[in-house]
Amino acid sequence: MKALVIYFSRADENYFGGSMKYIEKGNTEVVAEFIREITGAELFKVERKVPYSKDYMTCIKEAQDEQKRNELPELAKELTDINDYDTIFIGGPIYWGTLPQPMFTQLSKLDFKEKTIMPFSTHEGSGLASIVRDIRKFAPTANIKPGLAIVGSNVNSSKPSLKRWIDEQL
Repeated sequence: MKALVIYFSRADENYFGGSMKYIEKGNTEVVAEFIREITGAELFKVERKVPYSKDYMTCIKEAQDEQKRNELPELAKELTDINDYDTIFIGGPIYWGTLPQPMFTQLSKLDFKEKTIMPFSTHEGSGLASIVRDIRKFAPTANIKPGLAIVGSNVNSSKPSLKRWIDEQL
């Protein structure tokens, strides 16, 4: 199996179970790195050309406005070819019920035909929200496996559950 993790992650000020906390590495990036350790997957981090605000409340307002406009923001760099990969892990934090819009910018550029997709999210109460349904819009013929939702404040201890999920699905 040759695998790739496509993910969006945001450091800076984040929400953790009722309070704000500054983090140097985003929760989803921690999970992506664990997936790499478990599977040997390559990583591709999706980043907006103009990053979201470092302030959490401003960031979520920016993300909500972007989503309401169905805007696909410009990315710092784009992945254009996934032909070499069999399994694609797709993940990010839950922003307003789904993945952040930069993920949809990236997903719209790729052909997922005959790929296995493993969706995952980091969240503080939203679970997977609608990411499986939303990924399917970009990958209608892919084999989309059951996803895994990880509470953001628990990412540092999530490696055993990630390993179990991967072993069960692949």
